[in-house]
Amino acid sequence: MRPSYGDLFRVFGRIGLLSFGGPAAQIALMHTELVDRHKWLKENQFLGALSFCMLLPGPEAMQLATYAGWRLRGTLGGLIAGGLFVLPGAIVILVLAMGYSAFGQVPVIQALFTGIKATVVVIVIQALLSLSRRALKGWDSWALAGLGFTAMFFLSVPFPVIIAIAALWGVVMRPEFDAQKREDHNVTSYIKTVKTALIWIAIWAAPVFLAWASGASFLTEVALFFSKLAVVTFGGAYAVLAYMTQAVVETHGWLTTPQMIDALGLAETTPGPLILVTQFVGHLAGYQEGGVTLALLAGVMTLWVTFTPCFLWIFIGAPYIETLLSRPRLKGALTSISAAVVGVILNLSVWFALHVIFAEVQTTALGPTPTLGSFNALSAAFVGVAALLLLGLRMSMILALTLMAILAGGLHILM
Repeated sequence: MRPSYGDLFRVFGRIGLLSFGGPAAQIALMHTELVDRHKWLKENQFLGALSFCMLLPGPEAMQLATYAGWRLRGTLGGLIAGGLFVLPGAIVILVLAMGYSAFGQVPVIQALFTGIKATVVVIVIQALLSLSRRALKGWDSWALAGLGFTAMFFLSVPFPVIIAIAALWGVVMRPEFDAQKREDHNVTSYIKTVKTALIWIAIWAAPVFLAWASGASFLTEVALFFSKLAVVTFGGAYAVLAYMTQAVVETHGWLTTPQMIDALGLAETTPGPLILVTQFVGHLAGYQEGGVTLALLAGVMTLWVTFTPCFLWIFIGAPYIETLLSRPRLKGALTSISAAVVGVILNLSVWFALHVIFAEVQTTALGPTPTLGSFNALSAAFVGVAALLLLGLRMSMILALTLMAILAGGLHILM
């Protein structure tokens, strides 16, 4: 039985409010609600949609929710499901960003973030271990991971270039023809797809054009940068964080490295996709550029150009899921991208660890190089404690972040 719009609001609102713990936990929650409890989707439909969403740039869990809504109640259903998946986290991020902008420089608040930063280092290592177990199966995947790390850490090769090369390798290495049955699509369905694409591209571009036409150069720069980011976020938020951090800190100078690590730490505590960290970055950059009003505009702009493309990918691709998933070259490209992303996340892990444990890290011909005399023993100890909590005791991410913040803040008060 097809659910009503009220049912969609209720169920996807609940999913949005409870979607803590990253994509694995979010996907498991959706499976429980959509397949087991309400039986709105069959198992093969859910898994096929998940495979399709993993082929796309952007947060796969949010796109899976959008697809489920689309399949159940069309475009409006997709908007309801995808919107409710993001909205609770976006509201929390807005509150956190406003609080951070106002109170982030207070000593005790900075002490709390010392514990959070140490935990973020371990959280990224967790993501690295999880992805590597799935993605590194053969010699070529290990080689792609090693080359991805070397290219980004030592040579500062842009993330989109690494993704493109890995995808090309996957296509070339999987030339075999798949005789699986393919779906038939007539001219009318393709015309409808083109119309859908043009509508959503226009929706995506409208606020960007308005910012440009009104002469708002900072908002235009923010919109263009995060629009580009939305197209290359294969492999999840952790994969693109290194590229985003490099651009935000070094190229644009919007934030400092410690602020970027704080942003990720706060984003980890909210429901919804981790890529909501972009909203925090946009808000904070706007605050530092022009105060509260510009911060709100930059945060909303960032949110718009980050998630509108997700609806575009789903609404134009959903009718062709089975056809796309039957193509071995496409699967090969995804496999190779996943392997390269392991190397990119390793780069992020090392980069974060260096900036947390050392007070001074300089960019040299050999990549980020710490000043040994700036070693911070307390921060290193915090990383060790966080590793014990998350990797040893397998504590939940939110509880570990909370405990580490309390530990760091308590020591600051006592000292």
